[in-house]
Amino acid sequence: MKIKLQEIIDGMEMQFEGTNTFLCSRTGEVVSVSEDDLRTAEEIEEVEIKKLKDWQQDNIRVAIDVVENFEDYEELPTQYDINEYEMMEDFSYSIKDNRKIDILLDAIRGRGAFRRFKDKVNELGISEDWYQYRSECYKQKAIEWCNDNGFDYVE
Repeated sequence: MKIKLQEIIDGMEMQFEGTNTFLCSRTGEVVSVSEDDLRTAEEIEEVEIKKLKDWQQDNIRVAIDVVENFEDYEELPTQYDINEYEMMEDFSYSIKDNRKIDILLDAIRGRGAFRRFKDKVNELGISEDWYQYRSECYKQKAIEWCNDNGFDYVE
């Protein structure tokens, strides 16, 4: 089975704290599961599941499948594996204009670095370059992950 690279990229980009994102090797589907749902999946009974709202039932059933068939799931790179801060720094150094480099590097120091960086990228008129650079980094990270985990992919 060939995995759609864009689904891996989307899964990596949509992660947030308290959620794990996996690729199911049986189906090729990328799923996100909250840590709370994973804990619940280990204890909940079918009778209790039926009392939940439809969307909650769906989430719990996915979490149960992850717990019961964990060998079929491979976790995608996390936010920490991706390191978007490093991405911003590398992008800053890739700019040809020293003044812009200094502005961007200054923006990523301290608290609020991500917001300031995005603001500066917009002010400097290089937001399209940033998003293209960022997309390429995610793509390369997804390709590397597929190769490391033995998954064939299509772009």
